[in-house]
Amino acid sequence: MKNIFINLKRFEVARSLGGLCDVDSPEKWITGLMGECIKLGLGTVADTQLSFLLPEALIIPAVNILKKFPMEETIAISIGCQGVHREDIKIGGNFGAFTTTLPATAAKAIGCEWAMIGHSEERRNMQSIMEAGLHKSKDSYADIVSDTVNQLMNKEVLCALNTGLKVLYCVGETAEEKGNGSFEEQMPQIKAVLKKQLEIGLTGAGCELNNNNVVIGYEPIWAIGPGKTPPDKEYIAYVSRLIKDTVKELYGFEIPVVYGGGLKEENAAMIASIDTIDGGLVALTRFSGQIGFYMEDLKKIIEKYIQVNEKKGG
Repeated sequence: MKNIFINLKRFEVARSLGGLCDVDSPEKWITGLMGECIKLGLGTVADTQLSFLLPEALIIPAVNILKKFPMEETIAISIGCQGVHREDIKIGGNFGAFTTTLPATAAKAIGCEWAMIGHSEERRNMQSIMEAGLHKSKDSYADIVSDTVNQLMNKEVLCALNTGLKVLYCVGETAEEKGNGSFEEQMPQIKAVLKKQLEIGLTGAGCELNNNNVVIGYEPIWAIGPGKTPPDKEYIAYVSRLIKDTVKELYGFEIPVVYGGGLKEENAAMIASIDTIDGGLVALTRFSGQIGFYMEDLKKIIEKYIQVNEKKGG
């Protein structure tokens, strides 16, 4: 099974307000998008799961529009949230005092099947808050802040899994963590950073790792953004193998790894050709002209990925 995740970030904001959406109504946009997805046949792609990771306000209309189609036309589509809180609603415990946050139980109740945890934007936000609170130099507390972020991610992972959500757990190294020098010289630092994120972040996940309930999303944080050079095939193959081997070493299970640096039409064939990669994470589908997310472009990305994957027998 290949996993294609679509992170729609805040793409529902209209262009007139500074966003990327061609429709003024977020609800109209997401219902139209999901309807188009099904009509393009993406709900029936063999051996592939498409998981849309949505802002909270878009989840219910997305779930409802899927219910209007026959199940056989939507079998490959699932809906997820972009994160859950590190505490949760419990019978006999906190009944729902979670202002501004999304508990895993609430996400599950409105129709989510997946939760994305540890996306680079979430990690960066948490890290910046902690560094501001320390009133010390960033370098002095880098390890403490990094470990604390990983521990918070772990609480979120466990809340999601305990509620019955599946988890896309994102890991990746920054430019500072990768360090300077040749790729060979950087390998030890990359391994140390990713091992810590996996070891701390997945603590207590147990047999969930063996039930396809956790997928690792690898984000080369140092390469994400305008003007950045993405990693080549050798780099991605090394890191994805490293992640698989590390999880096997720490927890005894094989685990799927998807490329989270941005699966797009230009790199879909290359990503699909890597044996240790099991899918990808899509955000924008068009990076020139009228940039944004377009379902017809998503179809092209998926078709390119599947075409190469089928040739290699994946």
